Amino acid sequence: QVQLVESGGGLVQPGGSLRLSCAASGRLFSLYTMGWYRQAPGKQRELVAAITSEGNTNTADSVKGRFTISRDNAKNTVYLQMNSLKPEDTAVYYCNARYIGTVSWGQGTQVTVSS
Repeated sequence: QVQLVESGGGLVQPGGSLRLSCAASGRLFSLYTMGWYRQAPGKQRELVAAITSEGNTNTADSVKGRFTISRDNAKNTVYLQMNSLKPEDTAVYYCNARYIGTVSWGQGTQVTVSS
């Protein structure tokens, strides 16, 4: 399994922006499908956005037009740019890597949107 380390979370006011980063170990990063998930208190973990090895993206309707997923294979890193943040975006955000039946998760980073 690949090791994933998220960073970039924090406290932001409504309407603000944050960029999350997820650094992955290993030499096969470019082959992974990478995803960002989130889990709010009392709710199930949900997919926010994903990006395949070919660069195809999938974004949840709730964040479409506000969040953008991207990857830099040279840096073994996937990003989640979050704009126009809302209080309902408050959650722990997790990075996920999938490759040929294996799934790895990061430890999560807290994002809190509050005035």
